Amino acid sequence: METTAVASTSPEIGGVAGWAVALMERLGGVGAGVAIAAENLFPPIPSEIILPLAGFAAARGDMTLFEAIAWTTAGSVVGALLLYLVGATFGRDRLYRLAERLPLSSADDLATSEAWFHRHGSKAVLFGRMIPVVRSLVSVPAGLQRMPIIRFVTLTAVGSATWNSLLVLAGYHLGGQWEAVSGWASRYQLVVFTAVGVGIAVWLVRRMRARSA
Repeated sequence: METTAVASTSPEIGGVAGWAVALMERLGGVGAGVAIAAENLFPPIPSEIILPLAGFAAARGDMTLFEAIAWTTAGSVVGALLLYLVGATFGRDRLYRLAERLPLSSADDLATSEAWFHRHGSKAVLFGRMIPVVRSLVSVPAGLQRMPIIRFVTLTAVGSATWNSLLVLAGYHLGGQWEAVSGWASRYQLVVFTAVGVGIAVWLVRRMRARSA
């Protein structure tokens, strides 16, 4: 009965998700935290699988529910901090020089984006933690603008704890049917990707028209 908590699901999961499952089997809550930190740095690692599985493992007794939420939130903060440091190290001056060299981009566009982030950065960091891909990318402009580190960590922790708790608790209560959470989260992710793709396409069309005018 008490053999492996997630082992029964492991053969059905391959790739990076399988690696995350194996990590949780060996390290418990710490493994879940490491997997989520990696997910922040490499968005293709699916948090919609890692988090429900962490909840399932907690339901099976491999870790407590508190450990599952605490360690995954800690992993989110660590991953976000590394990306924050990337932005802070790269610096605004380099970014502006790069913007001037890239096609369909300019320093004016960057200044507009920077002004927007200056006004709404705190909300972007907080709510961005609940949006696929954005939860990774939002840490970079926060670093570029040198958002106060305590504010950044606090907002990241609150946003991450909210999102992580939702999926961990769902996996915990659904038990062996944790895959249902993954299906729901995948559909949510598809909607986000579609909206981002449409937004990028609209921006590109506008930029090309502006350049040809």
